[in-house]
Amino acid sequence: MKAFVKKDDCIGCGMCVDVCPEVFEIGADGFSDAVGDPGDFPDKTYEAAEICPVNAIEVEQ
Repeated sequence: MKAFVKKDDCIGCGMCVDVCPEVFEIGADGFSDAVGDPGDFPDKTYEAAEICPVNAIEVEQ
């Protein structure tokens, strides 16, 4: 399982970090990065992707 943040779409709202800080963090550029292993937290990773207001997170199996 992999998670990607589309940097061109991300607005840096931090909702993904609130839901799944084990996988996502706000980087130095002010936008979200997928840094953890989404396979360890699949439900939370999918929830973060679902609540992203600009659909900037993609999750692949």
